[in-house]
Amino acid sequence: MIIFLYGEDTFQSREKLKEIKKKFIRDVDPDGNSLLTIDGETAGLERINEAVAAPSLFSKRRLIVIERIFNNKDASLQNVVENYFRARTKGKDKADDNIIVFLDEQAREKISKKKLFKFLILQKFAQEFKPLSNTEASAWLVQAAKKRGGVIRREAAARLTSFFGNDLWLLSNELNKLIAYKRGQTPELIEDAQTVTIEVADVDSLSRGSIDENIFALTDAISVRNKPLAMELFENELAAGVTESYLIVMITRQFKILLQIKEALAQGLTPRKIMSQLKLHPFVVQKSSTQARNFSEDLLKRAFSKLLEIDSQMKTGQVNAKVALNLLVAKL
Repeated sequence: MIIFLYGEDTFQSREKLKEIKKKFIRDVDPDGNSLLTIDGETAGLERINEAVAAPSLFSKRRLIVIERIFNNKDASLQNVVENYFRARTKGKDKADDNIIVFLDEQAREKISKKKLFKFLILQKFAQEFKPLSNTEASAWLVQAAKKRGGVIRREAAARLTSFFGNDLWLLSNELNKLIAYKRGQTPELIEDAQTVTIEVADVDSLSRGSIDENIFALTDAISVRNKPLAMELFENELAAGVTESYLIVMITRQFKILLQIKEALAQGLTPRKIMSQLKLHPFVVQKSSTQARNFSEDLLKRAFSKLLEIDSQMKTGQVNAKVALNLLVAKL
């Protein structure tokens, strides 16, 4: 069985992958010994064949996840892999019980002409994960809150998306933080097994202010290559309970915003027009417009590209956030 999960909404594709893994462990391999992940960006056919063809010592089936194969720099590999799996789905290999999951984070238009994509998209279990609109992200927040034992008012959900856009990684982290805060403020609700309710005021007090100010300070330190200050600010956030992954995501988001605002200012757009086009809060536009003038467009592009790479590597356990941030500052 081949499963193809792709698209720019990496939060939902990763959540789908978690569901697949959880079901496999529950139904097939409780110890998870027959579950394997391959970095398709660097792997060759030999590595893939070794994982797919080798029998498992622990169960009759294996679950093999091949990530980011469309990023592989070997131009011929994708065609070879396509031929390899096409052959395995024919004849006697049709009875192959292994589950192969291809996971990719690129938009359809970037990979749709590739031979491997055309093969994978025809599989029975192919699913695209497109970025949600802000309205859809707000609706997602409402449903996600229910699953996590809370309620978020629609107005509060809309306020969160006005701050963070449709980035479900950020929204999920903020939602967890808000629910934890409300539970701490109202312990009597926990005892009565009642849900907590997140209001607009909760979002305004917890989800902007300090984190934005600290991220602005961090990006300033990075821009002037002040490694000691950047690491000190980074460590301060960790000491305050912010996770490494969340910080990297927030820094990446800020550089993306700075790049967008830099380009908008170059086009002569007014702050009001920028707010409308980029769907950003006035506070963010005001602070970012001032900061964007201190960066060259080339530096912003290099920093943003490197941060995307760091974020991807962190999600697969390939890099430590503090080490990666040190290298980023050094290379700018």
